[in-house]
Amino acid sequence: MKIPELRSRILFTLALLAVARVGAHIPLPGIDPHPLQNFFANQTGAASAAIGLYNMFTGGALIKGAICALGIMPYISASIIFQLMTAVVPTLSRLQQEGDVGRQKLTQYTRYTTLLICLVQGTLMILALENPAKLFPGYDINVYGPIVTVNSYGFIFTSIIYMTAGTMLLMWLGEQITQRGVGNGVSLLITVGILGQIPSAATATYKMFFGPVGTTRNGWVGVLMIVLFVIVVMGIILVVQGQRKIPVQYAKRVVGNKVMGGQSSFLPLKVNYSGVMPVIFASAILLFPQQILSWVGVIMNWKSLTLASQHLLRGDWVYYTVDATLILFFSYFWVSVMFKPIQVADDLKKYGGYVPGVRPGEPTAQFLDFIMTRLTLAGALFLTCIAVMPDILLYLIKVPSTVAYFFGGTGMLINVGVLLDTMRQIETFLLQRHYDGFLRKGRIRSRSSMGGSVGTLGDAADAKTVGVLWFWLGLILVVGLVAGSINHFSHKP
Repeated sequence: MKIPELRSRILFTLALLAVARVGAHIPLPGIDPHPLQNFFANQTGAASAAIGLYNMFTGGALIKGAICALGIMPYISASIIFQLMTAVVPTLSRLQQEGDVGRQKLTQYTRYTTLLICLVQGTLMILALENPAKLFPGYDINVYGPIVTVNSYGFIFTSIIYMTAGTMLLMWLGEQITQRGVGNGVSLLITVGILGQIPSAATATYKMFFGPVGTTRNGWVGVLMIVLFVIVVMGIILVVQGQRKIPVQYAKRVVGNKVMGGQSSFLPLKVNYSGVMPVIFASAILLFPQQILSWVGVIMNWKSLTLASQHLLRGDWVYYTVDATLILFFSYFWVSVMFKPIQVADDLKKYGGYVPGVRPGEPTAQFLDFIMTRLTLAGALFLTCIAVMPDILLYLIKVPSTVAYFFGGTGMLINVGVLLDTMRQIETFLLQRHYDGFLRKGRIRSRSSMGGSVGTLGDAADAKTVGVLWFWLGLILVVGLVAGSINHFSHKP
């Protein structure tokens, strides 16, 4: 906090994350979220896990019927589409190689695609919520009540606009955090949404051991959960930051009157080079067709589509097979897009570097490709194991879904990976200004070598902008507390 620029970035990031959390609690006009919340509070199994996963990505906005109910997932889906198309469409590939101008055009196309996905998903969601019994098996309107309290075309039109605007706002907030704040904005929005479920998870955990007689668990279940939590977090950190160091020797060169080179170094190849992206991509790909098939099956009354959507729910072998295949595919795809062995080999040759025992040029590129292929397989298998970890707790130990997501899976991978990356970026700012980082004995070894640079970031927000943001957030907090108090005492008998 002693560095003005870093202090401004941190406060700016926290302010925009708070804005995103406010959007996750503003319900759509004409939506009563209480029936949906009461229904899922009583649900267990695959259906609860599937909707719980999507609700986790939206930060709890889905079951609250909020304007940000679609979350940031449409933007991630659009990003996936263009990542795939860039690898196969020559025009998009040339745009990506044109520098900042080409990347700006790709970003613009991604935004337009996000808008289109929001319109489609928003329409299907509103139409499906009007008949929740078909969308959510077991939902009884006579027991829980209707979710949509206004039946009109105006409600459908305005709700689609609100949800689309909510997602576009989240997309803009994520981009602002990336450019003027700390960390990756989109990833931080997902992380904060996941961490926002901690109170409900803590409540569910308390009820597991201190609930009514006949529903409590034995003490060994709690010990097992604590041990598993520690092991999973340690394993994620080790694999996320694990590296295979390829030794590199630089030949001596005479430049004028000086002798350059001759030193030894190493080339770090990460075990999990793609990070959490394969899990996010696989989850988004699985969520999108499952929702589309379910909603279209409900609207068109096609039982075959509804049955196909059921096979894509957690707990079904089809889901795990497709999920593992997608994680493996996106792991290799991400490495093939981001890691170029031929380019690395050419750079080493250009600067007089070589791998001992391997000839420079094409043999070096083949050697690096062989090593990265094996590392990627190990990382993909680890990601698959972590992705199915919550399901082991969910179906074998019967742990509530809100609790199971904090013991592995997509949520835990995102939390650990994003927080490590954010801490690495903050530490880079500290090291650039001759601070020791987070530890007194020096920088954190593994995290400081994760790559990336703060030099690509935009200018930090000025102190006045940050102050205005926090003023309005404080005003919203005061108004919320006053309104909540008035509502509480007005209904108090």
